[in-house]
Amino acid sequence: MSLTPDLLLRAYAIGVFPMADSRDASEVYWVEPKKRAIIPLDTFRLSHSLRKTVRGGRFAVTSDAAFTDVVRLCAAREETWINPEIEESYAALFQAGHAHSIECWDDGALVGGLYGVSLGRAFFGESMFSLRTDASKVALAWLVARLKAGGFTLLDCQFMTDHLRSLGAVEISQKDYIGLLSAALSEGSEGGDVAGTGEGAASSGADFGALDRLLEEASRDGAAVPAGWVIAQLLGHTS
Repeated sequence: MSLTPDLLLRAYAIGVFPMADSRDASEVYWVEPKKRAIIPLDTFRLSHSLRKTVRGGRFAVTSDAAFTDVVRLCAAREETWINPEIEESYAALFQAGHAHSIECWDDGALVGGLYGVSLGRAFFGESMFSLRTDASKVALAWLVARLKAGGFTLLDCQFMTDHLRSLGAVEISQKDYIGLLSAALSEGSEGGDVAGTGEGAASSGADFGALDRLLEEASRDGAAVPAGWVIAQLLGHTS
């Protein structure tokens, strides 16, 4: 069965997602974890050191500038669930407007990032990578700020890790997750089919690009505010 954008979105809408056993695996299977890791957007754990890194602009941060490179680098590790079929299918989902990436750059080199899927007011984080200290943390901080600015209500991280827990992730039951997911999709379904791939679906729900307009406004009138300061302010408290 081909992993078309429509099939992927319908799977995410019911709480499942695809994985492969390895980079070279020929088959893909569907996963529905009994315990789900999420990051509540209002309680993202921005440590003092991470806030300093974000505000200092250590990395240049972009969105959707190198989606396929981010996926490729996420898969470039000894153990990965991203096989060529998954890589290609998410590239198609990106072209359909339902997959996004955050990139961190250091002197023109891509050194960190993440990618995921947006549907309604939910964002499903898929994978991240880091080639420099804190690059993936900065990417995630920018993602959370972007989701808050855009009116998202759910950030799904799939499986809990120590890295995610240190940033404020919590683990909830599948039943509770489905409740949050249903709310996020129903809130985002007005004016479009959240499980489809048509123009209505791409334009409904939250706004992944809202942060870009906010940053543009912050740099007007000759009193430019550094982007990192805006991000830190959106993220609020520190831990």
